[in-house]
This record gives sequence, structure tokens and C-alpha cells, in this order.
Amino acid sequence: MKRLITALTIAIVALLCLPEAGAQKYACVNTDYVLKSIPDYANAQKRLDKYVSDWQNEIDQKQAEIESLRASYEQESYLLPDNLRQRRKDDLAAKEQELRELQRQRFGVGGDLDKKRSELLKPIQDRVYSTIERIAHEKSYAFVFDRAGSATVLFASEKYDISNQVIELMGYTPGQTQTAPDAQQSAKTTSKPGAKPGERQGAKGNMPQNSGNRQGPENPEMKFRR
Repeated sequence: MKRLITALTIAIVALLCLPEAGAQKYACVNTDYVLKSIPDYANAQKRLDKYVSDWQNEIDQKQAEIESLRASYEQESYLLPDNLRQRRKDDLAAKEQELRELQRQRFGVGGDLDKKRSELLKPIQDRVYSTIERIAHEKSYAFVFDRAGSATVLFASEKYDISNQVIELMGYTPGQTQTAPDAQQSAKTTSKPGAKPGERQGAKGNMPQNSGNRQGPENPEMKFRR
């Protein structure tokens, strides 16, 4: 990842150093700031957090059931005949496998969390992208850099920042950061897909910021079309 960022930074610098680059116009935008100014985005993240919380509770309940069965098995196994002991052991293994499958279904790649993110957050992100694209075309910007993205931007003058223009063009008021009422829920952890039952991971690894974060929803990094 560091190599990719370094290579991208070098490519940008090299591009700006080309002779014809001086005649081109550039701008920057902070998509995190833009998204936080959109009430619909805060509401969508709140809904996503609720889904994550419900799914995590479902997994926690199944985990508690497995732990109870395991404790019972360990206490009674020495009293059971071989065939019954093996049956109880197999039942326990089957429930552990079911839990792993549920974890993957809810939080794995292409799972319920990814689908809900796409359903709730992507339409708003697409609106932001379309607005940025519109401004870029109207003002003939050759490039618009995202200050909230992964590419390293060491300095960007505020006069080239079009974030407030994007917010205003979308019909919102710059500087009025929106926060979901239940944002505290974003700190909740979720189970790691494919992990052993009982193993948990911070939601941040799988969600946009501030989204059930987890992964959640951490304001997801905007992935704009090129």
C-alpha cells in the first residue's frame, strides 16, 4: 500500500511538472467534509449501524449457546458412552461451523453488510461524485483531488478547495456537520468472518466510519469513478 501511495504521488508530481500542465486548472475537495454535511448520509449511517448491531447480537446469542453446550459437554463427557460422546462432539462442531457461516454471511466480502452499504450509502456518494463532476466540467478543471483520499497531498490551498461549492450545489449548508443520534453505536465490534467462534474484530476493518463500527460507519472512503 505504501508503495502504491508513493508511486501515485510521484505520478501526480510528474504530471504537474509537464510543460502543458501550466495551462490546466486543478481543484481539490474533501469528501469526508462533504458527506458529513449531508443529513441523508448521517441517517443512512444510523440505519446501517442498526443493522450491524442486530446482526452482531444474533451472532453473540449463537456464540453464548455454543459456549453453554461446550461447558456442558466438558463436564459430562467422561460419564458418556463413546457413541453418545462422539455425537455430542459432532453436534458442537456443527454449531460452530454454522456460526462461522453466519459470520461470513453477515460480515464477509459480498455479504449482508456490503450489500447494505451499497444500498444505503452508495446512492449518496454517487450524488456527490456527480456534483463534483458537474463543477469540474463547468469550470474546466483538468483534475480534482480528494483531500480525504489515500493519495498523499502535502498541501492544498483553501482557494482551490471546492468542497463548499459541492455542498451548496447539492442544496445543503456548508459547515453544518450532520451526526447520527446513535453515532456511539458505531464503536460496537463485530465478529471476524472466518474466525473461530468467539473471536471478534473491530468493525472498523469492515465498515465505513460510523457504520456499526465496525466496521461501520467510519465515513467510508469515497471510491469515485475515473
